[in-house]
Amino acid sequence: MSQPAAFHVHVQTNESDAEVFRFREEHLAAALGRNPDLKGKVRMTLAVSGNKLSEWTPDHHDELRHNLATADIVVGYYFPFRTLADRQTAPQLKVIHIIGSGVEFMLPFDWKPDDLAVTNNRGVHAPKSGEFAGLCLQMLNFAMPQLVTFQRRAEYRQIFTPVIVGKTVLIVGVGEMGGAAARAAKALGLHVIGTNRSKRAHPAVDEMHGPEALHDLIPRADFILLTLPLTSQTQGLFGQTEFDLMKPTAGFINMARAETVDYKVLIRKLEAGEIAGAILDVFNPEPLPSDSPLWTTPNLIMTPHVGSDDRDSYVHLTLDLALDNARRLMEGRSLRNVVDPGREY
Repeated sequence: MSQPAAFHVHVQTNESDAEVFRFREEHLAAALGRNPDLKGKVRMTLAVSGNKLSEWTPDHHDELRHNLATADIVVGYYFPFRTLADRQTAPQLKVIHIIGSGVEFMLPFDWKPDDLAVTNNRGVHAPKSGEFAGLCLQMLNFAMPQLVTFQRRAEYRQIFTPVIVGKTVLIVGVGEMGGAAARAAKALGLHVIGTNRSKRAHPAVDEMHGPEALHDLIPRADFILLTLPLTSQTQGLFGQTEFDLMKPTAGFINMARAETVDYKVLIRKLEAGEIAGAILDVFNPEPLPSDSPLWTTPNLIMTPHVGSDDRDSYVHLTLDLALDNARRLMEGRSLRNVVDPGREY
């Protein structure tokens, strides 16, 4: 009788999550089928929990503990992190793979031993994010937030806008999502300005700057798009000073995290007509409460955090990424998408 594969990838899924984030046994089988070189080398297990991290029952902890006894990689989102970091509970765990890009909920990383890596889904969101960014830019250029506001008021008011070609977009935080947004913007004929910590050039970005240049760049932009991670450095990054620097004709898009922006200031700016319009895909908390003033803010379009997750391929791309890191571990190569605790992303 053949011995079971030595390398163990455990997937912990949450049945209360949206379907796009839920893993099934058939997903695991299909992933191994797409990676035939791992046949006989990697085994995958799946466990389903009924609630999120703070609501986990002892039974769910016991099931996770059982799998952690042999797991090399654990894939999921809601975890008791100190349990995963316990070498008595998880003696050979090497990687925690988070099925999202943001890891702010794991901070601070004081629970993480040095020999345990955290990886994320950076890049998995890029194709859908690029399409969404292009859609938002065109919606702002066509004054759709204003037109939707008039529709709600039963006002038949025409707004004629120029073409988007030649306008300028500022993308704050050019990583995988920001790069996809930049490619979409270039395809629309926009001049693309970007910021990131490394100032590393990107083929779709005409000008790349460091974060320190933000205040000089904002007044130049016809559209401002946020795709940066939430860290202690970016929390509240866009507030009164930054909105005051925007052109009154400019539009604003947040695809990052709600906590990077002061939405109270944004509401005031939109109500006063001091910026042209905004599109928000992220909120705090989520779901957005029914009494939030954002629901009735004029010149604002909201989408319920659906701009970056592809219904058909998100789970498959996630598992392929986790299996590639399993392959890399077995071959002694560096991992993809390792989170830097110092940078917090």
